[in-house]
Parts: sequence; C-alpha cells; structure tokens
Amino acid sequence: MILAIFDLDGTIANTIADLGDAVNYGLGVLGYEGHNYEEYKLFVGNGAPVLCQRALPEGHKDEAERLHELFREYYAEHYLDKTALYDGIKEALYKLRDEDVRLAVATNKPQDFARDIVRALLPDVGFEAVLGGTAERPKKPDRAIIDEVLECCNERHYFVGRSLPDVPPAFDQTDIVYMIGDSNVDVQTAKNAGLLSIGCAWGFRGKAELADAGADFIAESPADIPQIILR
Repeated sequence: MILAIFDLDGTIANTIADLGDAVNYGLGVLGYEGHNYEEYKLFVGNGAPVLCQRALPEGHKDEAERLHELFREYYAEHYLDKTALYDGIKEALYKLRDEDVRLAVATNKPQDFARDIVRALLPDVGFEAVLGGTAERPKKPDRAIIDEVLECCNERHYFVGRSLPDVPPAFDQTDIVYMIGDSNVDVQTAKNAGLLSIGCAWGFRGKAELADAGADFIAESPADIPQIILR
C-alpha cells in the first residue's frame, strides 16, 4: 500500500500572489512598504506567523502578531482571488487515485484556509486527510503532522470527495509513504518522519534547494510524480 502526502503551497497550488497581497495589506496598514511576489517565495514555508515576521522590517519584528491578525483578516476574503492549481497537478492526483495510491495533504498553511482551498479546487480527488498549521501542533519540519495524517488514514475517513467500496487496511511498516513538496522544509519533514521525499521543481524554492536538502527524487513536472511513485 502506498500513501502520497502532498504539501499545498508551491506544490499543488500557486498561492503566492494571494499570500503576498494579504501580507502587503497588513504592512500597509502598519505603515510599511510591501514586498514583491518573488521575495514572498523565500518568506513562506514555515507557517503564516513566521511569514509575517519575515515580512516586517528589522527592528519591528515585535509587530508580527498584529500583522498576522491583519493578514488573516484580508486572506479570509481573498485566498482564492489569484490562487490556482499548477498545470497537470489534477491529472497527476487522478492518476495516483485511480492506481489506488492513498492521498493526503500536510501543509503549514493555516488549517482552515488549507481545507477551504482543497474543497474549492479539488473537490473530487478523495484526500483522506487535509491537515494544516494549528496552534496545538508543531509545524513542519516536525514530524507531528505526519503522525496525525497516518492516524487519520488509519481511521479510514475521507476528508472530501469520495469513499471507497472496500475499506483500506491500516498502515504498517511494510507500506510506502512519500512526502511531496517544493521546499527544504518538506524534505526535512520526510527525513524526520522516515519517509521518502519527492521535491517539486516547479514550486517556490526551485530544484537547487531540493537537491541540496537531499530529496530522494525530484519531479520536474507534476506528471513525473505518478511515474516516480508507480515505477
């Protein structure tokens, strides 16, 4: 049995414009200059609170909590303004699903926003779990979110999209689990949890970071993912 756990931002969907716009809104309210989207690609990956801290000027990092509040206020209304699936990712997910690969999402994006985006953009894929950043759980690269994903999958409840006629069995040590993402955070999460990692070269950080982090495989396009997993 195979489980493929996907990151969301920079892996399944290009979310950088909506994230950047939301932080720039908050920075403007606080009286600071915003950043361009390329800069935000370097700020994301460790959760929204860290994103907000990184976006603030030096000497003003103590305003991160307030900026995070402003970010959430704006993002709640605009998280799908510019966000879109990467070309080919839906087809890759369908291919995996149709070959009985079990699917889940583990992201540092706030959990409520992550689930809303997955419901909106991929309503029929059949993810067994969609977990994001919460105050109760350490963020990636800590392995806690992976452990919770496995627990959810073992409970055999589908998050959204479909249910199988045959109940899949619980995971054991003979199963293969992949962590699929676009940054060194995802690669290190896989290492911390003892998983195989697939780096996504089309994402926010690029191929060099993934190679330097020691990704087990690097996918140049979404179509490469099922080829790697089903090889």
